[in-house]
Amino acid sequence: MSSHPRTAVYSGTFDPVTLGHEDVVRRAAGLFDRVIVAVAAAHHKKTLFSLEARVSLVRAATQRMANVSVLPFDGLIMDFCKVHGASAVVRGIRNLTDFDYEAQMGAMNRKLRPEVETVFLLPDAQLQCISSTLVREISKLKGDVSQMASAGVLAALSSAHVSGVRGG
Repeated sequence: MSSHPRTAVYSGTFDPVTLGHEDVVRRAAGLFDRVIVAVAAAHHKKTLFSLEARVSLVRAATQRMANVSVLPFDGLIMDFCKVHGASAVVRGIRNLTDFDYEAQMGAMNRKLRPEVETVFLLPDAQLQCISSTLVREISKLKGDVSQMASAGVLAALSSAHVSGVRGG
């Protein structure tokens, strides 16, 4: 048994963080000594929330999880894992479409850094239908997303839709 803490990285855009994401973080926190939620800069996407706002929302959502930290990242997740001594990447899987994509990414990540394992976690069944994209769209159309995101995210969504500018 190694004396080094087992560190896992859970990366994503988290635009916004959902209750499904929180469930995956909670599950990962029970399996690893340390979990780093890596919030992607996501230059390739037009996000509703700025990187700073997304980091802040994830920090608020995970503040009661003692072994969880939240950091922004840019670049390859395998480089981030190396810098932070992570031995695993955690990925949430909601359905077969997610699995197909994540299995391909896991295989590619293994080529880049074979010593880092990819661990797939299923969120609670009642949360599996939730995606950030759907939360943003339903919220924009003034639908009820209170069973999909925390109170802080709901407030941020409301503010972003009223102001029409990126949260930050």
